[in-house]
Amino acid sequence: MMDWTDRHCRAFHRVLSARARLYTEMVTTGAVLHGPRERLIGFDPAEHPVAIQLGGSDPGELAASARIAEGYGYAEVNLNVGCPSDRVQDGRFGACLMREPALVGECVAAMKAAVAIPVTVKCRIGVDDQDPEAALDALTASVRAAGVDGLVVHARKAWLQGLSPKENRDIPPLDYPRVHRLKAAHPDLPIAINGGLNSLAQAQAQLAHVDGVMLGRAAYAEPALLLGVDPEFFGTPAPVAGPFAAVEAYLPYIAARLGEGIRLHAMTRHMLGLFNGRPGARAFRRHLSTEGLRANAGLGVLREAVSFVSREMADAA
Repeated sequence: MMDWTDRHCRAFHRVLSARARLYTEMVTTGAVLHGPRERLIGFDPAEHPVAIQLGGSDPGELAASARIAEGYGYAEVNLNVGCPSDRVQDGRFGACLMREPALVGECVAAMKAAVAIPVTVKCRIGVDDQDPEAALDALTASVRAAGVDGLVVHARKAWLQGLSPKENRDIPPLDYPRVHRLKAAHPDLPIAINGGLNSLAQAQAQLAHVDGVMLGRAAYAEPALLLGVDPEFFGTPAPVAGPFAAVEAYLPYIAARLGEGIRLHAMTRHMLGLFNGRPGARAFRRHLSTEGLRANAGLGVLREAVSFVSREMADAA
């Protein structure tokens, strides 16, 4: 979710669910250690519970980055062993680390020794011509020995050559039963599943086999879906009554960031799918995508965009 789940996105998603755990974009250890740290990993306390996802393969650098993240107040450190982009491969981290389970174990052990917060790993079921049975078992055994606190498994292989990152999210076939078998073999290890899940009903069905579900593109493209998370999974009311109330609840955050010089579009770009399915949703998106880009765009632009949306849902076809 690089370039998607930034701090503004997470602040918006927190308006929709008080209980779901939110994850940052993947941040490299080099960026944490040497980059503009506050801009890259700073976050609003309202985002909690929030986990940081790190990219790297040097145990020492990961340990140092994890300590910094813990100092910032993150609730979890997650090591990315699933991203298939060329840039990630060139840096020897992400999905290519599926081929080096011993090194991943060393990285987890170093982070566990450095911090008190949970350390987890997000991975694929394998890469390229690996056998998913052997590859996922080897990675799991290595990180378990290192004391990992949980796994998030994207139930697809990653093809490091021949497929783009976008294609790697769609083309390799999903294999949910492989993740279910992993959980059956490790009943005491928390395991969440990821990949291709587009509804809360699908997520709920997975909980018969695993401990948790991670939603990515579905939650981003249809943010109103998150309004059902707290009632359906935690037995508590949604923080707001609906998408219109969500906009109102997000306004103070937007106003504060505008006062800091952040442009409106940096925040409203994460809201474009909020009213999908309602009459006027297209006009809402169009207005935010054009007027919201203006240098002086303010809350009035968002309010005007919302005014195009009907408060009544369209009848089903």
